[in-house]
Amino acid sequence: MRKTILCLVALMCFSAVAQASEIMDWLDDHAAHVGKGEAVVADAAELLTLEEKQHEMYPRPSPDGRYLLDITWQGKDAWISRRFSENGDPANRVTFDERALDSIHWRGDDKVYYLSGRAGGLGLWEKISDGEGMQQRLMKLSGIITQPILLQDGSVIAVQLKHLNRKEKHQRKPDDFNNWTFPGYSSEIVHIDTNGNVHGLAEGVNPSLSPDGQWIVFAMPAGRSVHLFRMHTDGSALIQMTDARSVDVQPSWTNDGKAILFTSNRGNNNLRHPNKSGWDIWRIGADGRGLTQITFDKAKDGAAVTGKDGRIYFHSDRPIRAEDRAKHQVKSVRAHSFHIWVLKEESSLQTK
Repeated sequence: MRKTILCLVALMCFSAVAQASEIMDWLDDHAAHVGKGEAVVADAAELLTLEEKQHEMYPRPSPDGRYLLDITWQGKDAWISRRFSENGDPANRVTFDERALDSIHWRGDDKVYYLSGRAGGLGLWEKISDGEGMQQRLMKLSGIITQPILLQDGSVIAVQLKHLNRKEKHQRKPDDFNNWTFPGYSSEIVHIDTNGNVHGLAEGVNPSLSPDGQWIVFAMPAGRSVHLFRMHTDGSALIQMTDARSVDVQPSWTNDGKAILFTSNRGNNNLRHPNKSGWDIWRIGADGRGLTQITFDKAKDGAAVTGKDGRIYFHSDRPIRAEDRAKHQVKSVRAHSFHIWVLKEESSLQTK
């Protein structure tokens, strides 16, 4: 079953194999870089989630701010968890569906939608976030689809993958931190109307819908670099927002729609080994101005989103302090494991 493309897409986002050796290599490279007289400014991020022998990644706060969805991974098993946003404690498991791992979103305060291959084919499904009750199919889909966003009119913005005509010479190992590259496939932002018709909009991945529902911000590759772009949901008014020798990915809008958070390795400017570069959270105004670094750490910080309370949630493989283990009543923590961290909005405005 793991040879199917549906399983490949899920594995690209959340690998069941720990990349400890890759992360150790990255840490060694980064330590050498920092050792050359470069000062690292600490940020005020606080650990939110911590469970025994688990990883928690890709936070998604509920519209009312009470809960948080994340992908929880333990050993070879992965599922969607719903947690209390106040303290990160688990509330319930939402679904074990492997296709939900790269696709789940809130639909109101108490429902979620996600991709599933159930009922004999790919579709977009909805269920209550407490994990109980019935599930309803919202739309049948075809092709290789990932990272869907349900629009107000019932249509969908998504990423469509297509096989390349050549084989990748160097297949990248699955990396749960990287959900923007798919070796052997091209990626395109598409609009799927309510009849299931697919309309290509632009090359890219990681789409995020603005609070007013008018704009999409997404990442588009350009050689070794990846830049942020935004456009209307119909593909018009395409605007490039970032332009540097860096990888700028995983964008998300702030609550007021005036700024965008994103993951970037631009602080180290290392494109030769992008998976071993330092990754931090950055912020840029929706007008392309006011570029600001938000997190400052040698670990991998990514997938930042803003909650209703203005706090910034993100995942990171930062080292866990003894006091945090005691607070969460966890005796031991797996090295280089990912967990959800939180940064107060006012603290995030500091600059380098």
